[in-house]
Amino acid sequence: MSTRPQLFTRGLSGLAQSSDANSPAEQRDDAKRNFLKTMRPLPTQHYWNVYFDRHVKEQPQGENDEEYTAQLEQLGDQIESVQDFWRYNNNTPVDNIKMRESIYLFKAGFRPIWEDRRNILGGSWTFRVPKAIGPDVWNRVQLLAIGEGLQSVLDDDDQLCGVGLSVRFNSHLISIWHRDASKKNSVDAMLTCVLEDLPEELRPKPDSYFYKKHSDHAGFKAPPELQAVLDSRKRAEDLAAEVAQDAAADADKPEVTVQSPQ
Repeated sequence: MSTRPQLFTRGLSGLAQSSDANSPAEQRDDAKRNFLKTMRPLPTQHYWNVYFDRHVKEQPQGENDEEYTAQLEQLGDQIESVQDFWRYNNNTPVDNIKMRESIYLFKAGFRPIWEDRRNILGGSWTFRVPKAIGPDVWNRVQLLAIGEGLQSVLDDDDQLCGVGLSVRFNSHLISIWHRDASKKNSVDAMLTCVLEDLPEELRPKPDSYFYKKHSDHAGFKAPPELQAVLDSRKRAEDLAAEVAQDAAADADKPEVTVQSPQ
């Protein structure tokens, strides 16, 4: 059975230096470290959880929400501050995630499951990027999420759920989930936000990203108690499409002018 990625600590050796500083530069460094230690944590606007999805070679027949949830493991404590985020991020190397395993950064209350009650009407953008740049793209997408950059471009009645990274043979799949796939403005704005934030060397090619509703995935299976919600949304979308089609047909009709008899 696969294990979760090895966690380690980077770049903390400087904190172990002696406080017996002789030079002014060493004294300034000590003062800076002491100041940082006394700073209060900078809270994030939302609380976040990190999930790790272990790859199961033999998927159970008729896998459902509960069976998939059993594969998810929450890593560490809830992220409540900027310091918490960097502690998690600096100690969770993407390179240690194995083939077909995934890691997710999701708002508290959301789980990285298509059929979850709060996700079922949503969808996600997926970006396929080479492994060489995957960690850099992942960091930027995480910062757009936790810094509320992605949420700020969504419609007022839409909501960002979280972001994820999945490992494939020669690429990383980076996904951005939101709650309402019917919001076309949100869908377009998320893509624009990501592409504008990424520098040119990290920007994915146009044929390497796509958007998909959760309900359009082949493995999607709505719980019986939520199927009525999907059916209602489908009827509303069909009606809207019919109205739009009728309006377009009326617009194409030639204008008829009736003249009064002379």
